[in-house]
Amino acid sequence: MSPLLLALLAFISIGALGFAFVPALLGNGRADKRRKALQGNYQENRVTLGAERSKEDRRKSVQEALKQQTDALKKRKKNVALQARIYQAGMKTKRSVFIRNAVILGIIVFVVCFVVGVPPLFALVFGAAGAYVLPMWFLKFRRKRFQNKFLDELPNAVDAIVRGIKSGMPLNDSIRLVAREIKEPVRSEFGRIIEQQSVGKSMMEAVQVLYERVPLPEVNFFVVVITVQQQAGGNLSEALGNLGRVLRNRKKMKSKIQAMSSEAKASAMIIGALPFIVGTLVSLASPGYLGPLFSTTLGHVWLGVGALMMFTGGFIMNRMIQFDF
Repeated sequence: MSPLLLALLAFISIGALGFAFVPALLGNGRADKRRKALQGNYQENRVTLGAERSKEDRRKSVQEALKQQTDALKKRKKNVALQARIYQAGMKTKRSVFIRNAVILGIIVFVVCFVVGVPPLFALVFGAAGAYVLPMWFLKFRRKRFQNKFLDELPNAVDAIVRGIKSGMPLNDSIRLVAREIKEPVRSEFGRIIEQQSVGKSMMEAVQVLYERVPLPEVNFFVVVITVQQQAGGNLSEALGNLGRVLRNRKKMKSKIQAMSSEAKASAMIIGALPFIVGTLVSLASPGYLGPLFSTTLGHVWLGVGALMMFTGGFIMNRMIQFDF
């Protein structure tokens, strides 16, 4: 074989080897780009799957914490003792003192009815009603007034906590600030949270005492937000800020409902007072005209029927102007 042919074959062999191995050694740009793109997509998929899995786990933990907290609060709200209702009214009276005063009031009502000539059986019924109905009505009135005053100041307390957290203060210090600066009765109730923590209770256990003292949906919202944040984490200032807006919107809605139902309340008061006004005017014009209602058995029956009908009508009108939201 001629040297020229051998040189040509050697040149072709070296060129083929260079064409085969040099790109592998130096790297193929297109292949590298494709490989990097695949690796990037894989990393992005891993990050996306991890974020979705983290969100799902967090959502499940929040739902579980919310369910546990709601169930616990419902169990506590089922049976409310007399002493707890007295405390919920903002009163510091002991249960025994309240019962003693109720019995004394019933005895006074019985004696007054007996002195004015009411039959002993009816006087006994009126005395029993005075010993139970009037104290319970007074307790309910005080409890409602206390809760309304608490709701008026609760949004301000939540806003103060949000400002404290945004400024870098811990939650405990923010609640302590509320217990020192906000008006009563919010100041005293938040002060009890600090007292509960001082005896070794956690924040979740301490805020639940607040709902026991003031069993309102708005307070339940606050307790649930704090409890869920303590268990599952999250942005507490944002959650409490949203809660503050919800509380103010509920307050506005409640004011609108009161304004819209004021006409019905006035009508109920006028209709309820008409029989007494008419009876008084008739008695002044003809003193003996209504005498049989109070001196005969049939008159007593019709007085009872009239009282029952008035009570039924008042109860229906009262339920018509009550709104739950």
